[in-house]
Amino acid sequence: MKIRLAAPLQRDSVVDGLGVRTVIWTQGCSHNCPFCHNAFTQDFDGGFLEDVENIKEELEELKEQDGITLSGGDPLFQIGPVLEIAKYAKKKKMNIWCYTGFTWEEVLELGAKNPKYLEFLNNIDVLVDGKFIMKLRDPNCLFRGSSNQRLIDVPKTLKEGKIVLIPESDGIMEKFLPKEKTFI
Repeated sequence: MKIRLAAPLQRDSVVDGLGVRTVIWTQGCSHNCPFCHNAFTQDFDGGFLEDVENIKEELEELKEQDGITLSGGDPLFQIGPVLEIAKYAKKKKMNIWCYTGFTWEEVLELGAKNPKYLEFLNNIDVLVDGKFIMKLRDPNCLFRGSSNQRLIDVPKTLKEGKIVLIPESDGIMEKFLPKEKTFI
């Protein structure tokens, strides 16, 4: 199985989720948010094709990373490959974040038509949802660019049947890292 990437895996990111992370930059997005931070990743024909097995091998070799982040582009435009990556990372007990321009509600609608979207949600920890909206840009938002975007605690949201946001204050974010500092 192949995935279209915008760049090689980026290790040691501290801005794409909590902790030190490896980012998988997917290629392709039709949301076309004005002033997109990653506009170069929108072209569905850009970037390069990579075998998902090669990505799994790279994940196997990671050291001193708190987790992985799927970003782009929009990873959900390549649900098959990102699902395989998420399932593999979950088996390895990695913390998994995903950025998407789709809202939670839209992902559930996609899941009603294609169960891979729901399976994907069951294999990630945090979903940062929603399009970037320039007039809602807020530099005080943690790990996102505009105030409409949400940091969703996916396991709790699935369990409770309603959206559970991750609080941004009082050091509560640290609960999303492993209890023991055992880097992957």
